[in-house]
Amino acid sequence: MDDTFDPSTVDRALWEELRPLYRSLLERPIASAAELRRWLLDRSELDAAVSEKRTNLNIATTSKTDDLAAKEAFLSFVAGVEPEHQELSAALDRRIVDSPYAPELEGDEHRVLLRDLRGALALFRQENIPLQAELSGLEQEYIEVSGALTVRVPGSDEPMTMAQASKQLTVSDRGAREAAWRAQQGCYRRVGPTFDRIFDDMLELRGQQAVNAGFDNFRDYQHLRLRRFDYSPADCERFHGAVEAVVVPLQRTLRERRASALGVRELRPWDLVADVQRRPPLRPWARIDELIDGSSRVFHRLRPELGQIFDSMRSGGGLDLESRPGKAPGGYHSHGQRTQRPFIFMNAAGTHHDVVALMHEAGHVFHSTLCAEQPLLHYRDAIPMEFAEVASMGMEMLTLPHLGEFYPPEEAARARLGYLEEIVRRFVWVAQVDAFQHWAYTHRGHSRAERRAYWSTLTRRFSTVVDHDGLEELAVDSWHAQIHIFCDPFYYIEYAIAQLGALQLWVQARRDRAKTLDKFMDALSLGGSRPVPELYEAAGIRFDLGGATLGALMEELRRELAP
Repeated sequence: MDDTFDPSTVDRALWEELRPLYRSLLERPIASAAELRRWLLDRSELDAAVSEKRTNLNIATTSKTDDLAAKEAFLSFVAGVEPEHQELSAALDRRIVDSPYAPELEGDEHRVLLRDLRGALALFRQENIPLQAELSGLEQEYIEVSGALTVRVPGSDEPMTMAQASKQLTVSDRGAREAAWRAQQGCYRRVGPTFDRIFDDMLELRGQQAVNAGFDNFRDYQHLRLRRFDYSPADCERFHGAVEAVVVPLQRTLRERRASALGVRELRPWDLVADVQRRPPLRPWARIDELIDGSSRVFHRLRPELGQIFDSMRSGGGLDLESRPGKAPGGYHSHGQRTQRPFIFMNAAGTHHDVVALMHEAGHVFHSTLCAEQPLLHYRDAIPMEFAEVASMGMEMLTLPHLGEFYPPEEAARARLGYLEEIVRRFVWVAQVDAFQHWAYTHRGHSRAERRAYWSTLTRRFSTVVDHDGLEELAVDSWHAQIHIFCDPFYYIEYAIAQLGALQLWVQARRDRAKTLDKFMDALSLGGSRPVPELYEAAGIRFDLGGATLGALMEELRRELAP
């Protein structure tokens, strides 16, 4: 790197200091393919600095949604840096694609980068930049409202976060479970008009983005924006049908078995996760350090290298795991692309879900760490989500044999079976959420009543053996709790696609764990430098959205879950 080009010397939150560096890249002469490769590396370093600044600002505002200074800093970055950054980034992308030396890069490690840049340039419109800034503000509003939600559950002296209240759905007392469910849904119903207003505004802004880019609807626009070059919206809709055909029947069988074991004629929404033998809920940890210590042991048993990566996060603020008021909902992993420091954000509340969630987010950490040697930021920071989620869900499944680090043998077996049942539910829920978004964004101008009616139609299509009689008004907007619909539109089908990959890893690991893990880690080290089907192939699994692969995997689960 040229001594005059050093992004570490500037404040990445101030566009006045960033602009000269980006302008120098835009104006630098490029006289050969070698110089173009050098230029790409310099651009990657600068973008990494900006990416890390945004990451740190996002961590600050999600960790404390009531921190006005953190919020102001984040929104200042969104308004003061991102619009200018997007504009110059598009110009830089154009320079790469239009370079007479670009064809010389087609056959090497730059082929995926060039494909992605061409797709992004096809979408870029100057008039969409302020629309995206407005959308970022709406996303922040959703996060703030969600993070502030608390409920009072009978028997509790203090208000609970939504994550803490969900813990009550696992208790044996059916009346207590119902009270917790009604309290949660009632809370969501009270803020429902706010969420509806936010979503209505998002629909309008996103629809306008699509029209500006020459698309009929936001679904097709976003499909290209998410770099889905290897499958189409029609493939997603066929996958919805495959889930309905081969997963819903298995869910029906499992829920009928659950209703019989609970001694109820029909399941109610608060009966879906409690233990059917009325055993106390699984409690893998009482103090947050117990969750961290147990996870460390699991990763060391799986592969010492993974344990060392996880342990490196224990100092320096790399883990923010426990649920608390004023904290944004959900969980995520982020990675400082210059310092190579990973971070995990969660809302742990003392349930087995916390263990699964930490395995999941650690899978992302391992992925980002193993591919850190990829020289281009694009291959470290823009990994296709269809494979990025294989990293996380694969880690959930590969660690199943080691749950004894949290439980005695009988409880570990119970946790494993409960997890496998949850996979069935996940496929169905993801299909419903994705189908809902397909409808919402291809029916521009629909009313809230029409939206509720369609959600109810999907619930009848995908939900089985659950009685919602008398609860319709509480459940009709249950999609409000799904953060992805608001903040990451259409980023959800990836979870089901990746689950197909993770299940294949699970099947293979039961036959040859060492070989499966070797190929898996090799594939993770590729980052996003290959198309999705090639990444799957490198991991020894198939990229296939057809019903045959899904059906075969459901048969594996059916056998494993047989009574």
